[in-house]
Amino acid sequence: MATLTRPTARIDDLDAWLANLTQPSALTELAVLLTCVALAWLTVWGVRRASGLRDERSIWFGRQIIDGVMFPLLLLSLAYLSFMLLARWMPVAVFKIAIPVLVALAVIRLGVKILQVVFVDAPLVRVLERSISWLAWVAMVLWVSGLLPLVLEELDDIRWKVGDATLSVRTLIEGALTAGLVLLIALWISAAIESRLLRSATGSQLSLRKALSNAMRALLVFVGLLIGLSAVGIDLTALSVLGGAIGVGVGFGLQKLAASYVSGFVMLAERSVRIGDNIRVDNFEGRITDINARYTVVRSLGGRESIVPNEMFISNRIENLSLADSRVLQSTVVSVAYDSDVALVMRLLTDAALSQDRVLRDPAPGANLTNFGADGLEFTLNYWMTDPENGQQNLRSLINLRILESLRAHGIEIPYPQRVLYTRRLPGDDVAKPG
Repeated sequence: MATLTRPTARIDDLDAWLANLTQPSALTELAVLLTCVALAWLTVWGVRRASGLRDERSIWFGRQIIDGVMFPLLLLSLAYLSFMLLARWMPVAVFKIAIPVLVALAVIRLGVKILQVVFVDAPLVRVLERSISWLAWVAMVLWVSGLLPLVLEELDDIRWKVGDATLSVRTLIEGALTAGLVLLIALWISAAIESRLLRSATGSQLSLRKALSNAMRALLVFVGLLIGLSAVGIDLTALSVLGGAIGVGVGFGLQKLAASYVSGFVMLAERSVRIGDNIRVDNFEGRITDINARYTVVRSLGGRESIVPNEMFISNRIENLSLADSRVLQSTVVSVAYDSDVALVMRLLTDAALSQDRVLRDPAPGANLTNFGADGLEFTLNYWMTDPENGQQNLRSLINLRILESLRAHGIEIPYPQRVLYTRRLPGDDVAKPG
């Protein structure tokens, strides 16, 4: 990173700044600053209303006008332009405080909004937000007071050698700030790309676009790390040995983790499972709600969520209930007495299934005499549905209730278990014993 120069808005002489602050020109500066605030607010309000965007996760706008990144950046631009114009005709005092404050505010809002969008509800985000806020305000105070160049010079004197390179505390701090800024921009770009790709995608397109967004984010973060390491002063050619060591570690100790990451990209690329599919994996059945680089979230009908490593989808047998067809077959078994009218029973079973709107008419439900049971005739009713995510037991229950009502209305008996008891008398016994 290039050496920081003396900022234009820094207060060089505190007495002179206080004197200028009491001059009538300070009121002019304050009026211009308030005008900049009003212009920035009206501009952001107009752009937000014209675009029709009301997304709380928007980096540019946020929940409110002053919550996003656009307002502090636009206000900073207007304030700096006004500062440059006023400095030609009058001594400035208010803007020497306003410019650093607006810079700190813009940095805080940029970092916080990007972290909130990329890492939703992550506990680490709160810590990072506070860290960014403290760093921005401390840097602002040092900037305004004129101590920042002196602190940087002292930090630059603390040096040590790492191989052929000479590092200092100042170099490390500047490199870390550069790396953080590059990573924030990379995450911002990846979040914008992901939002644009997934905005109207459904089905198989959703999985493919999810794979593209994950790959793009990984690539941008990797490039950001390389730029950050270069800014610190680390020779990237020296990372070849480290890369070999990481490769050995992945081959032995991290092979499961690496397999899950690779499997995630394979799944998203070949679309063997997709977001929205109903699957059964490791005796757990549910609907896929999200596919990440390392794991997949499967939500059951009962509300439980299972975190499944992506490696299981590649190496194990998975039942996908909606890969090629979203229709799901469901059945129920009914027993009636042997003297029942078979044709009437089959018609009543079919009518009970057709009475439910969720049952498909094509293919139509069908009833079959499947078994001559010990207690009665067993019929199996088969019917199709396309929305298992809305519940399967509830549909079967409604159909069973309709079947029970219809059979009772037509006098068709549902038999109880029947058992025949035979007795035999043994020679010399006065009492018959069961045999």
